[in-house]
Amino acid sequence: MADSARPTFSIVVPLYNEAENVAPLLARISAAIEPIRAQFDHEIVLVNDGSTDGTLAAIRAEMRRHTQTVLVNLSRNFGHQLAATAGIEIATGDAVILMDGDLQDPPELIEDFLRKWREGHDVVYAVRRTRKGESRFKLWTARAFYRIIKRLTKIAIPLDTGDFRLMSRRAVEAVRRLPERHRFLRGMVSWVGFDQVAIEYDRDVRYAGETKYPLSKMLRFAMDGITSFSDVPLRFASYFGFAVSVIAFVYAVIVIVMKTFSLKPAFYTPGWASTIVAVLFLGGVQLMSLGILGEYLGRVYDEVKGRPLYIISDIERS
Repeated sequence: MADSARPTFSIVVPLYNEAENVAPLLARISAAIEPIRAQFDHEIVLVNDGSTDGTLAAIRAEMRRHTQTVLVNLSRNFGHQLAATAGIEIATGDAVILMDGDLQDPPELIEDFLRKWREGHDVVYAVRRTRKGESRFKLWTARAFYRIIKRLTKIAIPLDTGDFRLMSRRAVEAVRRLPERHRFLRGMVSWVGFDQVAIEYDRDVRYAGETKYPLSKMLRFAMDGITSFSDVPLRFASYFGFAVSVIAFVYAVIVIVMKTFSLKPAFYTPGWASTIVAVLFLGGVQLMSLGILGEYLGRVYDEVKGRPLYIISDIERS
């Protein structure tokens, strides 16, 4: 039985088709927390996000060898951010550490997280100093995304961070009160505030398997992050539409004056080219503006339906 006088921490790991990574992940976590077992009680919350490979079987096999392990089995694949949310809400620790299951987030950083937490910080987030094994395109787009979202939002979201972080119990409870469906957890944790501090680390290559964030999902994730924390795209559409309207009005006045006084400049050429260019330009602006409005409206539609963020099939404890 756990000593109630000792602080507890939970490690939350969302897993989707990570069968090859389960055993080495738990082995490294166990080795990383071995030096601090006498100081803390702990639990490891593994969230199976509707995996279609042998991830579920691998988790159950490892639970026989690792105590204080909790399996949260979701009814289907809900996505990384919702699986992480499920784990955070199930976790019972005084501090909750969220990390990925591909061993790109080193478990050896857990002791440093806990040290900073014991110093009084509510959130300890990991900043990627280097990112091994990733293409120049991935590095450039990730760098650009964080800097764009920093300019577009009013929230101080740290640059070059992922979801690898520790949250105190009061920070976790604050995040749990944020019910939105299109979740951008690193932004949500920044939004709740409290005392936050960074730790730098070198991000490793994926241990096994393939990334679960191809370009299409990264673009969707970026869109979720921007639309969840910024209304700048909506205001941009308004400003752009106003600017185009002013230009169109000025052009209309010029055309009326030229027609009234029968003026024909040297570059004047009769035909349909100028008309079709104007029509296509204005049509493009309108469609772009409608697309931006549609992104926000779609999110409002998802929110008002009020469906649960995820459904748990069963919970098992070792």
